[in-house]
Amino acid sequence: MGADVHESGTGSEAEPTAGSGVDQEFLSLERELAVFLRRARATSGEMSRAVHPDLEAAAYGLLVCLDEWGVQRATDLAAYIGVGKATMSRQLKALEELGLVRREQDPVDGRAFRIDLTEEGRERLRRVRDARRATYVKKLDGWDRREVAELARLLHQFNKRAAE
Repeated sequence: MGADVHESGTGSEAEPTAGSGVDQEFLSLERELAVFLRRARATSGEMSRAVHPDLEAAAYGLLVCLDEWGVQRATDLAAYIGVGKATMSRQLKALEELGLVRREQDPVDGRAFRIDLTEEGRERLRRVRDARRATYVKKLDGWDRREVAELARLLHQFNKRAAE
């Protein structure tokens, strides 16, 4: 199979036609990001269910944020994820009912809540993240570590610009 052929199953990733007047590099970027995002959406549900069978795919990112940043205010999580307070409240309630997070009143502002992972939530998330990293190691077998670091650097740069 050639380097320009994708196995997404949709057939929508055909090479852009030459001379179309459109910047080919950005067409290629758009195509590759579309494939990447489709695959990421498909696997995010799998990862969520691996943490807990009743966990919604969208909530997985909340668990990752809490794991990486520690205790957070619900309003800060909502702002980072880009959802409203009501949506965040529903997601956190579901996570709390599953025993993955706990809420406590913010000692500085009694109206606000601070959220943290429970030990069970932390352990379940660790197992899934370890398995996911093992998958990346396997998929990137043969890549030089500098290439992996460069990919991570470029993705970080892209995500930082996208957040601005």
